[in-house]
Amino acid sequence: MEILWNDYLWPTIVIAFFTVVVIVVVLMAVAYTTYYERKVMGAMQLRQGPMTVGPFGLLQPFADGLKLFAKETIIPSGSNRVVFLLAPMLTFFLSLVAWAVIPFDQGWVLADVNIGILYLLAISSMGVYGIVMAGWASNSRYAFLGGLRSAAQMVSYEVSMGFVVVSVLLCVGSLNLSDIVMAQSGSWGFLNWYFIPLFPMFVVFFISALAENNRLPFDLPEGESELAGGFMVEYSSATYAMFFLGEYANMLLMSAMLVILFLGGWLAPFPFLEFIPGVFWFFLKIAVVLFVYIWVRATFPRFRYDQLMRIGWKIFLPFTLFWVVLTAGVLVAFDWLPGSA
Repeated sequence: MEILWNDYLWPTIVIAFFTVVVIVVVLMAVAYTTYYERKVMGAMQLRQGPMTVGPFGLLQPFADGLKLFAKETIIPSGSNRVVFLLAPMLTFFLSLVAWAVIPFDQGWVLADVNIGILYLLAISSMGVYGIVMAGWASNSRYAFLGGLRSAAQMVSYEVSMGFVVVSVLLCVGSLNLSDIVMAQSGSWGFLNWYFIPLFPMFVVFFISALAENNRLPFDLPEGESELAGGFMVEYSSATYAMFFLGEYANMLLMSAMLVILFLGGWLAPFPFLEFIPGVFWFFLKIAVVLFVYIWVRATFPRFRYDQLMRIGWKIFLPFTLFWVVLTAGVLVAFDWLPGSA
């Protein structure tokens, strides 16, 4: 009985506890990302944003959630009921399970697996299924067109993101996310981070993340000017809220990936600031990346669909492929390959 408790039951309880903690933290972060976005866009557009519900409007995310989940879920009569309800659940579920391999600090990770970056790429690429299912099951032409646009868009930019990740992996020599962060440590502080030597790939990854998340200026799958609400046009109440939560959780996830790959993860920007806990730096960097997400949304108009595809296939794909070859050539020529010293 003691072996059963020590080897199986107790580890299971610990893992379940920390899983719940991570899910709660992510959901709270998603809730306040919406508040953050509305406040930042309000400041950029010379208005105040949420300010009524609670002090400084801090309870507005909970009021929005309560409103959405209290409404009636309306299912179109001609839709495929099972797939219609499954699509937002899948999107929401995938946006949460990816956080299992994200290291918040040294040792602060649910599953410190050696193929963490492949796991993230696999989970993020599956996100398209929820949107395509929603577009098809709604039995609406607008929703169907939105789902098709999303499938083409996400696949197009995932190819470029894959090459960006390969260029980082060449410098690190490991697929483990904690190893990627520690490879950027050193006495030079932020000058050791990969956003400096791999700056073009840093920019490509950020732009591809915008397209991957269907965010402005790449929100073509839900372009209200021609598709009404796009793939979400028939959704309401709790099902709409799941898509909404999934989108913002994916924003946080892509920001976390950018921070881990290029901005040193939980590492302090200067050695004399290392006494501050790493989890603080990790979330601060995510907040900065999210600010740029919001800044882009408030600044740029929506691209045409042909422009979106041209950037993905004719600019990003050949450029990232060239940069991977260049990175490999430089590492070999100067004998800088990881583990070769």
